[in-house]
Amino acid sequence: MRVAIVQFPGSNCDLDTLHALRDVLEMDARLVWHQDFEEKEFDAVVLPGGFSYGDYLRAGAIAAHSRAMHGVKRMAEGGRPVLGICNGFQTLVESGLLPGALLRNACLRFMCRWMELSVVSNDSAFTARLEEGHRIRMPIAHNEGRYFLDEEALANLERNRQVVLRFAADNPNGSVNKIAGICNKKRNVVGIMPHPERACEQIVGGEDGKLIFTSLEEWRR
Repeated sequence: MRVAIVQFPGSNCDLDTLHALRDVLEMDARLVWHQDFEEKEFDAVVLPGGFSYGDYLRAGAIAAHSRAMHGVKRMAEGGRPVLGICNGFQTLVESGLLPGALLRNACLRFMCRWMELSVVSNDSAFTARLEEGHRIRMPIAHNEGRYFLDEEALANLERNRQVVLRFAADNPNGSVNKIAGICNKKRNVVGIMPHPERACEQIVGGEDGKLIFTSLEEWRR
């Protein structure tokens, strides 16, 4: 399975994601500059964390209109797996591939810390190796991670089991219903605020992030 990691100006978790996929998990992962991305060459795509285009206007707003996102949308429509991590999640929301909005943290501060997460749904492309109801640990690092959706749309999201992860204990950014990750209705597009690429080796604090990436093979089967 060939996985593209799309690099935007301002991405800063791209090399971390490449290391996790290529060096730790030995997957066929390649870093691709956003202007050079050709979706026909890949089976899956990851939009990494960071501050694409300096987060001018809104986080992910400019990246959502980049040339690369035309290819990402075609992959999503064709059922190929698409993962947005942190800024990548923001970009997926801004592009309309995932519903809702990501607002500034309720505390009005950037936060970076390890969090316990509850697995809500394990039938998406990036949660297939997880067990529903279990808890995993991954770090967060964001300023605009407060997920928001109006009541009617939120009810539909919950009804359709599109919430994949929740913050297990405290709600660090004030997200509605403690939402930390969601998927689309086809379940091949997933956006999460926590950083699995920073949780793939015990030496950095934990390995639960591996399950996010290795879910691709389970999903494929």
